[in-house]
Amino acid sequence: MNVINEAGILALSTRLRRLSEQLRKDGALIYKAFGIDFELKWFPVIFTIYKKEVVSVVEIANEIGYTHPSTITLLKELEKLELIQWEKDKQDERKRLFKLTLKGQELIGKMKPVWELMAQVLGDISDNQNNLLAAINEAEEKIANQSSYQRALQLKNSK
Repeated sequence: MNVINEAGILALSTRLRRLSEQLRKDGALIYKAFGIDFELKWFPVIFTIYKKEVVSVVEIANEIGYTHPSTITLLKELEKLELIQWEKDKQDERKRLFKLTLKGQELIGKMKPVWELMAQVLGDISDNQNNLLAAINEAEEKIANQSSYQRALQLKNSK
């Protein structure tokens, strides 16, 4: 066991980052093995547009939990690749609504079987004694109610 693993709960963020990096690296290799040129950082944005069909920047940012500027950066990259396009909202001229282009729809068609495979693999990885996805959901819910920072301040002030 290495020092980080021995640190237990203190290294939670480090261990989650390490797990995340490994999953990202493997995900990139899986896309590559299927001949799909796709960066994992685009996934939350393109998947949201695919699922919602027509969606605004604010809606995408809220769905994926990213900041507005980060979301816009990813949208610009996908737009440059001609995978998405936007049109002005008829109700609100200032608002842009994003949707997949034909090229984007074709890419989604190629990625769907890969997503099914990845879901099977990730399901197997997370389906252990202490179901990983359930644990992440619970932790995210607790943090949404009160952040670790807020909890730490509360404990500090109660002493």
